[in-house]
Amino acid sequence: MLDAQEEKKLSLGEQPVFHVSRTNEEIVVDGKMNETSWTSTESRTFEYFYNVDKPDDQQRSTLRMLWDDEYLYVFYEMQDKFLTAREKNRDGQPYFDDCAEIFFITAPDSLDTHIGYELNLWKASNDFVFFNDFYQGQSCVLRTFNPDFKVEVTYEGTLNDNSDQDKGWTMELAIPISNFDGLAKIVPVSAGNQWAFLAVRQDRNDVEGNRHSTSTIFPIYDITKNVHQPNRFGLMKFIK
Repeated sequence: MLDAQEEKKLSLGEQPVFHVSRTNEEIVVDGKMNETSWTSTESRTFEYFYNVDKPDDQQRSTLRMLWDDEYLYVFYEMQDKFLTAREKNRDGQPYFDDCAEIFFITAPDSLDTHIGYELNLWKASNDFVFFNDFYQGQSCVLRTFNPDFKVEVTYEGTLNDNSDQDKGWTMELAIPISNFDGLAKIVPVSAGNQWAFLAVRQDRNDVEGNRHSTSTIFPIYDITKNVHQPNRFGLMKFIK
């Protein structure tokens, strides 16, 4: 695995690109990859780890994405020996549980505003608009952004029980493109266009404590700040 903080800071135009295939199938959001489209789109594992408390907390995560005229589809596969989920309220703190996160900038640039979705195994969602360097160097977040979307989770194991070892979990999302409203009209979701994005996994492995690791699909320059660093986002390219 790579130590992401040893990687040089990226500049605009150097971002890695993740390919998101168009699907013509009806995608049933059930936390399972039953549709053939999932096998033809790109899959990528998270190779960048931070704040790893124990070596075996570097667990495998894989991301896949699809698109059509109405939705962005996101699929996470997570290996996980200890399934942890406590938060059940919307706009709470699911990122202190096993949590899948994805952030979108609706243009191929490191802009200071991005839309985020963070969800745990209870499907408790923290969805928001994040503003980097909003005023006098201060960042802030708008949590009253509560969009509709579809999500389903499957898991193999027992939640919040470290007396046994679990296998892992999946999460499938269908995010309406309409959630982005006018932000999706300047660079629309269509073949050849690109958005900036970052996918993150928070892995919590102790029900009572804070044993954890964080992993990302693209490297983060300074994890001591936070994961909301748009100059470290990569690109998602919509392809046919």
